[in-house]
Amino acid sequence: MQATTVINPRTLIADDQPDVLMALSLLLKNAGHETEAVTSPAAVIEALNKRDFDVVLMDLNYARDTTSGQEGLDLLTSIQEIDKSLPVVVMTAWASVELAVEAMRRGVRDFVQKPWENRPLLETLETQIQNRRAERRRSELRTKRRILNKNLHRELADAAEIQRGLLPKIMPQLNGVQISAGWQPASSVGGDYFDVLQFSEHQIGICIADVAGKGLPAALLMSNLQATLKSCSSPDVPPDKLCDRINTIVCGNTNDRQFITFFYGLLDIQQRTFTYSNAGHNPPLLIHVDGDLQHLTEGGRVLGVRANHDYGQETISLASGDRLVFFTDGFTEARNATGEEFSEQRLCELLLEQRHLSAVDLQAKAMETVSEFCSGNFLDDVTMMVLAFE
Repeated sequence: MQATTVINPRTLIADDQPDVLMALSLLLKNAGHETEAVTSPAAVIEALNKRDFDVVLMDLNYARDTTSGQEGLDLLTSIQEIDKSLPVVVMTAWASVELAVEAMRRGVRDFVQKPWENRPLLETLETQIQNRRAERRRSELRTKRRILNKNLHRELADAAEIQRGLLPKIMPQLNGVQISAGWQPASSVGGDYFDVLQFSEHQIGICIADVAGKGLPAALLMSNLQATLKSCSSPDVPPDKLCDRINTIVCGNTNDRQFITFFYGLLDIQQRTFTYSNAGHNPPLLIHVDGDLQHLTEGGRVLGVRANHDYGQETISLASGDRLVFFTDGFTEARNATGEEFSEQRLCELLLEQRHLSAVDLQAKAMETVSEFCSGNFLDDVTMMVLAFE
């Protein structure tokens, strides 16, 4: 069992009467105080500038002025200038309401009447000492919070910079298909990632992912995902095999609380086919020109949970006028002022109603609609990518 460290309170006693100083010093030392006794206001200031005290026990009257208490009031002002949080308990054999009010205004926490009673005096000092220590602990916690917040803001700024650097600056364009992507970062850095990899004039790889968590850990895992994707992807690697490879690598680089929802597909614009595998991501939506809507769900579990997981894949055919829409959960989970989610149903209704728009206009319309719904207060990143087939 660990012993508790007891810190003896440090008390500064100020009085111009030596017998009073001796009596108080003996009383307080017997009660466990470390004491320092002084006889003048100048000595009080000197002591306070040399070391810290938990409480000051002082008289208002000294040799220069024994009736008005002005010298003591001036000393209170000087103590406040040194340390406003230092509790001061005043001892006096007399007092007026006006003097008491002025003393309190200048920082006095409590009064003790001379001649004093030992137990009430010790209780008064103990109360002020505990209040002082509690305030110090609160101040230390506030300082720690400020430091933590400063470090957190710096970390979020670093993570946001990493995230921006990982996202594509320019969308490749192929004959017969328009591609448009939009990303709306949340106030705290999320883990959205998307990319379009051009393998040839008619083949591209399309990826969208969401790394669990926020801040620098999510950004670092996203960076690892991008590096793995670019090194493993090619038109000769089927999406299901790519998911398996990336999952094995991610499992070796993550802890139990980290995972990635991931979607990857190969588009062949000549063949008008799209082969994909979905690793636990929000199913992209294929909106046919006739208004039929298809969810792309074939695949398997999220990346990073269990290695050696077998992923499935599916090949779909694309027709002129079709729209293929990819998005992250920040889109459907955006909330309005009443806490209601935007929802996938609203998204589907919007896309069906506006399916005649170009890729750029459809993506912009969807982002504008969700932003209006939540008044721009996104709790998570919002990403959408739209492909329009001509």
